[in-house]
Amino acid sequence: MAEIPRREPGPGLPRYVPIADHGLIGDLRSVALVGSNGTIDWYCCPSFDDPSVFAAVLDAERGGCFDLAAAEAARTKQFYFPDTNVLITRFFTEDGVGEVQDFMPVTGVDGEAERHRLIRRVLCVRGTMPFRARVAPRFNYGADPHTVRTEGRVVLFESPRRALALTATVPLETEGPDVLAEFKLAEGESAVFALDQVGGDVAPRRCARTEAEEQFATTVAYWRRWLAQSRYRGRWREMVHRSALTLKLLTYAPTGAIVAAPTTSLPERLGGERNWDYRYVWVRDAAFAVYALLRLGFSGEAAAFMRFVTRHISPGDGKATGPLQIMYGIDGRTELPERELPHLEGHQGSAPVRVGNAAAGQLQLDIYGALIDSIYLYDRWAEPISSGQWDDVCALVDWVCENWDQPDEGVWETRGGRKNFLYSRLMCWVAVERAVRLANHRGLPADLPRWRRARDTIYRRIMDHGWSAERQAFVQCEDGDVLDAAVLMMPLAKFIAPTDPKWLSTLDALTEDLVSDSLVYRYDPGASPDGLSGEEGTFSICSFWYVEALTRAGRLDEARLAFEKMLTYANHLGLFAEEIGRTGEQQGNFPQAFTHLSLISAAYNLDRALG
Repeated sequence: MAEIPRREPGPGLPRYVPIADHGLIGDLRSVALVGSNGTIDWYCCPSFDDPSVFAAVLDAERGGCFDLAAAEAARTKQFYFPDTNVLITRFFTEDGVGEVQDFMPVTGVDGEAERHRLIRRVLCVRGTMPFRARVAPRFNYGADPHTVRTEGRVVLFESPRRALALTATVPLETEGPDVLAEFKLAEGESAVFALDQVGGDVAPRRCARTEAEEQFATTVAYWRRWLAQSRYRGRWREMVHRSALTLKLLTYAPTGAIVAAPTTSLPERLGGERNWDYRYVWVRDAAFAVYALLRLGFSGEAAAFMRFVTRHISPGDGKATGPLQIMYGIDGRTELPERELPHLEGHQGSAPVRVGNAAAGQLQLDIYGALIDSIYLYDRWAEPISSGQWDDVCALVDWVCENWDQPDEGVWETRGGRKNFLYSRLMCWVAVERAVRLANHRGLPADLPRWRRARDTIYRRIMDHGWSAERQAFVQCEDGDVLDAAVLMMPLAKFIAPTDPKWLSTLDALTEDLVSDSLVYRYDPGASPDGLSGEEGTFSICSFWYVEALTRAGRLDEARLAFEKMLTYANHLGLFAEEIGRTGEQQGNFPQAFTHLSLISAAYNLDRALG
């Protein structure tokens, strides 16, 4: 492995930018995380799940980065250009004000989409300001060496498997495996950096100021045109639309896949082992995302995901009807072997860094409910499903009727052995119940007597074995007494009336045991060992489920207060990671689709209830 120079922070500066101190840009194929200090410290090219080019968020020295910032001490602020995914980082010094505009053009033009161009426009808007840049790619998670050579005014970084071309409107200087630049801008002046993937049919191409301006305008217009489809006009429009824009960034345009998060191994707790790779399509997460996007009027994304389901997930072409795999690659592949990268120290020293995900081999019965519910909603709110899709639904429901009572690893992907999780039973009930509804609504052929028997049997099983008389609550596992926030989905899935006495008692028990200032823990690992060591933070999707459960129970003042409190835990751009730590810090992979889709659902339903 090539020796990599240390990336030394400035005086008094931390080696790591906190997880929450980032913004996100992307081109519907991959994304980059841009720190509030102007550094790109996470970027995989050409796709979400390809090896990283910049990964300083996982190792400040070995990961690689693209620094671009004021060359002297500066205060910084970050915001999105209104109604877009174009990110602006501003620098305030004694002598002037400057900004970096970061974006990745979204293009369907042949060849240009394969360029995956990343543009960084630097402007001085007041006074004068010196800037510095350092482009330090570290290919294949920092494991592959690379060479640097100059062709005219283009610098080429070439590794065994990937090549990038850097162009700039200011002079560049090579230093070992990196490229540096120092320049000064006066008010009204600008500079442009562009980083392209090259090779094959994609040749290096300079990016002049005029082209950068044109692509800035085109990218802004793309995002505004997309967001204009939203039907949401409620109280929390800015947060809901930021969540929608984030979910769109997590979609992979070539296949319609929706990734759970664009990062890997950002720790759920600093120093803990709960570090996972989320750059894949979880059936559950993506299906819930379809619900959120459909609610807002984005039927195109739902249609694209349905095509992914038909092509890669549903039975057919000799594939078994079950069990379905819980996650897939963005191209539909099923092999996602998990391995550790011991040469990377992890975010703030939190090893291990993992790529791939062994949970792909788990049995999680809840995914059937999430998937079939999304198909039901798509048929209801977008367009009728095809006869072939209905055949797939029938095959899936028949499998659920035969297998719903198996123990599984559950929605939280525990690694402590299979159990009879109530949430898995609940979502099996959803799978059958929604299929019955769809058959009745459309007059579609189905073995309805069998489906109804299975649906009713599951219902009775939950009511008889999922209820704890001692706790006066529905619990995590059959005949147990441990609480689990996943049961918050019971009224949301329309399994139980939101004002049913048993449900209201459950809601009170959850509030007592798992809620902390609107923040909701998934469960207590001490009471219910999950096969992993250490604690974790509160789980943000559960916090938004809690808001929605309060809303449906008619406790609107509590719901609104809990929702407003949750919004205070967002980062400066309105983005959420997976979890919230004890002192309000964001933890886990970032940003997370689960959190943003549940924010949309909670806001939509709370708005409707408030009138």
